Amino acid sequence: MVEELTVETFDEQTSEGVSVVDFWAPWCGPCRMQGPIIEQLAEEMDDVNFFKVNVDENQALAQKYAIMSIPTMFIMKDGQIKETVVGLHQKADLENIIRQHM
Repeated sequence: MVEELTVETFDEQTSEGVSVVDFWAPWCGPCRMQGPIIEQLAEEMDDVNFFKVNVDENQALAQKYAIMSIPTMFIMKDGQIKETVVGLHQKADLENIIRQHM
């Protein structure tokens, strides 16, 4: 399951383990294509936390992390951003990037 994050929950939810945070918006075509891929990975990768941040509803987070393009995904480990992935990525590519940080 992919949980929605807000400015209030972001730090606590991403503080432990490996997390993938998908910054997206409902009007973004590539974001709508990335969403199902993130959902599939969330079902298959039990040892990774998957989250979404709607940039329209959480503009403070988008500004804090200087999100200029969406989809943008952070691969985080124990609260630290390890890699930033911008644009639509296929499942195998995204899985390989995530596994590098496990």
